[in-house]
Amino acid sequence: MPFTKGQIITVSLAGLATAVGVAIATIQSGVMKQSHLPLAESPVSTRNQIAPVPRNNPESRPPKPLQVQTQVAESPKSEPQPAKTPAVQSSLVARVSPQKVEPVVVTPPNSGCKISQAVVSDPNPPLNVRSIPLVSGSQIVGKLKNNTFVSVAEEQNGWLRITDPVPGWVAKKRTESSCSNVNQQINFLPGGDEAIVKGRIIGGGSHSYRIRARKGQTMTVRNRKDVFPQIITPRGKLLAGDPYQGNETEWTGKVPITGNYTLQLDSNFRGYEYEFLVQVR
Repeated sequence: MPFTKGQIITVSLAGLATAVGVAIATIQSGVMKQSHLPLAESPVSTRNQIAPVPRNNPESRPPKPLQVQTQVAESPKSEPQPAKTPAVQSSLVARVSPQKVEPVVVTPPNSGCKISQAVVSDPNPPLNVRSIPLVSGSQIVGKLKNNTFVSVAEEQNGWLRITDPVPGWVAKKRTESSCSNVNQQINFLPGGDEAIVKGRIIGGGSHSYRIRARKGQTMTVRNRKDVFPQIITPRGKLLAGDPYQGNETEWTGKVPITGNYTLQLDSNFRGYEYEFLVQVR
C-alpha cells in the first residue's frame, strides 16, 4: 500500500527517536558498568575516594599508638633486650655507691716543744760533742756512738745541750728526738670515721690524743704495735688499757657520755714506738 508524504515523515521521526533512545541507553549502560567496577581494579577511583576525606577527621586515619605498635611488631631490632638491663642497672648502682674514706694519719710534733732526751743517729758516726754550739772555734770534748741516749737540757739554734753521758753540745739534726709531752686533737677527714695514730716517745714523756664522741656511739681501738693506749673518759675514768696489765690488743664498746676521750701513752725510761687505730661510729 502506498504511504502518503505525512506518514513517511512520521515514520522517519519515530525511527530517529528510537535511534536516539538506543544511543542514550547504551551510554548509560557503559557508565553504570564503570561505576560498579571493584575498587581494587581502579586505582584512579580509589585515590579519588581517599583524597576528598578531610584531614582533620580523626576517624579518617588510624591512631598513632596503633602505628607505633605495628612498627614495633614488624621490626625485631626495636624490641627491648632484657639481657642488657642488669648491666645498665649495675653501672648506675656502682656510680652512686659512696667511696670509703681512708683513715686520717696523726703523728706527734717533733719541734717547738720541750725535748728531754734524744738518741744519736749520725750518718757518719761517731757524733762529736763540742764545747760551744758552733763548729768553728769549738773544741771536741767527746764522741758518741749511734743509738746512744743523751739527756737534753736545752735547745739553741739547731744544737742540743746535753748533760749525759758527756756534757757539751751536739747537732740536733744528727739525733732523733720527740716532744716529751703531747696533747693533740684527732679530727677525722670529711665523711671518715677512722684515724691511725703513730709516733715515738724517746725517753720519758706522755703522749695524749683526744677524740670527741657522742653518748651511745661505738668506739674501737686496735693496737698495731707493742703498747696499747689507755682509754680515759671525759670524767677521768679508765675504760681500757690498764698499764699494769699490758696484754690488751683491742677494745670495742659504747661510750657512756658525750665529750673528749683521751688515748694516752706514757714512758718512764727509754721510750718506744707506738701505732694504733681508733674508730668512732
